[in-house]
Amino acid sequence: MSDHLVSPTGGAGPAADATTAPDPATDATLTPAADPAAPLPDPALAPAATPALAPPADPAAPPPADELVDETGAVERVFQRRRSLAQLLPSRSAKLVVGVTLLGAVVLFAVLGPWLVDDPRAISTDMLVAPGTSGHLLGTNQAGQDLFAQLAYGVRGSLIIGVAVGLMATVLSALFGVLGTYLGGVADDGFALFTNVVLVIPGLPLTIVIANYVPADRRGLLLIAAVLAITSWAASARVLRAVTLSVRQRDYVAAARVAGEKTWRVLVVEILPNLIPVMAGQLVFAIIFAILGEAGLSFLGLGANGSFTLGTILYFAWQSLALTQGAWWWFVPPGLLIALVGMALSLINFSIDEIINPKLRQSTRAARKQWGLTPEQLALLKEGDVR
Repeated sequence: MSDHLVSPTGGAGPAADATTAPDPATDATLTPAADPAAPLPDPALAPAATPALAPPADPAAPPPADELVDETGAVERVFQRRRSLAQLLPSRSAKLVVGVTLLGAVVLFAVLGPWLVDDPRAISTDMLVAPGTSGHLLGTNQAGQDLFAQLAYGVRGSLIIGVAVGLMATVLSALFGVLGTYLGGVADDGFALFTNVVLVIPGLPLTIVIANYVPADRRGLLLIAAVLAITSWAASARVLRAVTLSVRQRDYVAAARVAGEKTWRVLVVEILPNLIPVMAGQLVFAIIFAILGEAGLSFLGLGANGSFTLGTILYFAWQSLALTQGAWWWFVPPGLLIALVGMALSLINFSIDEIINPKLRQSTRAARKQWGLTPEQLALLKEGDVR
């Protein structure tokens, strides 16, 4: 019988068993059997596993998508803030540049002029001399007083009255036109009734009566400003009431009220920003009205006593018959300054109107140039043939 028997696993006898199943007793590389009585190893003493190192970031690789979204949102919010602020400012146009330049020159003269001239009440022997004579830039009046010095102080007095009237009239119109309208109910009805009553009273006669009632020695710049402000806020309050009625019905105002926001915060944060262009236009118009109104009161002898304004200079020129004597340098410079200030403020007000009415902004010459139309197309657009 042969010694090479076939094993049950398909091997070729003992030789195959020796190669496929080595003897544990003769193989030194095999792990010895664990001793059941040996203590178990302590897990705390085991060596810590080495953490897998992340691959270095590629500088050229794009950032993750969530970081891109955050950065894009932040940039968009910044642009939205800039756009919201830009919408509150008038667009740069020739009218705005000319108006701001003229007004800046007048304000600079009103601020620095009184520091550069002598006492406007000082009397000299040079009576009613022409401009440029004896060192008098704009000549003198019948008392020998320097008219350039009086003009410097007069511009400052007129601007003080104009700004004071503008601020007081704007505050009164906002109080009666915005606060009452937002509160509604009895407050709105009462404020609207009082505004309508003041509105139908003639402004100029009321101003003359109030100014004439005050003693002459108590008529200062601020008192004249208060008299003019009392008679010039009603029309602006009506306009603000109409705009507030529209803004009060918008969704974000209703959401703020439902969220429990305080009344003052809703007015300041949600409503007033929408009224800033309208109130700015009203402020500019009130300043123009105040300067012209003060000149009218002073020309009638009801102006500020003891203070120089453009109106008081015209009043004394009229009283001294400057036109009859041919002293044009006495009344022409203050009249030109009144017209110059009024023109500058009117040009600024026209630029503010472009914010209130977007149609005016789109119909300006600068806006049409941005369209890139030819002169022929612009001519057709003006005629109304192009829609």
